[in-house]
Amino acid sequence: MGRLNGKIALITGGNSGIGLASAKAFAAEGARVVITGRDRVAVDAAVRDVGGGTVGITADVGRMADLDNLYAEISKTFDRLDVVFANAGIAKVATFQVSTEEHFDNAFNTNVKGLFFTVQKALPLLKDGASIILTSSVANFLGSPGLGIYSATKAAVRSFARSWTSDLKQRRIRVNSLSPGPTETPMGAKMNEGVPIAQAAFAREKLLAAIPLGRLGSPAETAQAAVFLASDESSFVTGIDLCVDGGLGQI
Repeated sequence: MGRLNGKIALITGGNSGIGLASAKAFAAEGARVVITGRDRVAVDAAVRDVGGGTVGITADVGRMADLDNLYAEISKTFDRLDVVFANAGIAKVATFQVSTEEHFDNAFNTNVKGLFFTVQKALPLLKDGASIILTSSVANFLGSPGLGIYSATKAAVRSFARSWTSDLKQRRIRVNSLSPGPTETPMGAKMNEGVPIAQAAFAREKLLAAIPLGRLGSPAETAQAAVFLASDESSFVTGIDLCVDGGLGQI
């Protein structure tokens, strides 16, 4: 029997990277999985990749109408959710000096507002004793150059995990944040768009030297941590920030 056998899980941003790896891991452990993404083609491809009766719904978490439609669609197929993995997010490297209002608004609209309302609007479907997982980042407590806005959004996510643990304790809903370190994902590659190649290569070399395990993580490694937080194995775990970072933020 799988560790998530019989559970129904929603994973936002489930069409690539950590979200897609988590969808595969959840399905392999027996869960019925609903994934979202902004690109219909990418969502359909991910559904085929995951298999196992996976449901794909196109949604931009920063759009309230999309979230309303998401839960209306889920309700047509399922009577509840056991797990909500609010994973959708965006990232871009930009120094404080050159960051723009558009950069700020885009990051907070998706990473903070979108995540907040993804979870709030899920509450009527979430069963008592459910698990909520929020994708934060080790950037939430590191002062990394060029990531000030991104880091601030992820610090907000970490804060939500704490406050929602208190808000939802009467329903025994567990809320935890999951903080990946540098990971080989499509989003990770996009972060450096517009950064000169030599500068990006130098930054990568410095980053690898700072990670005790000496390499970037894989989406599958973070997905296994998400399985743990979604499963009954973590039944006495709530309010934490679980770092999957190769030790980067720990020493």
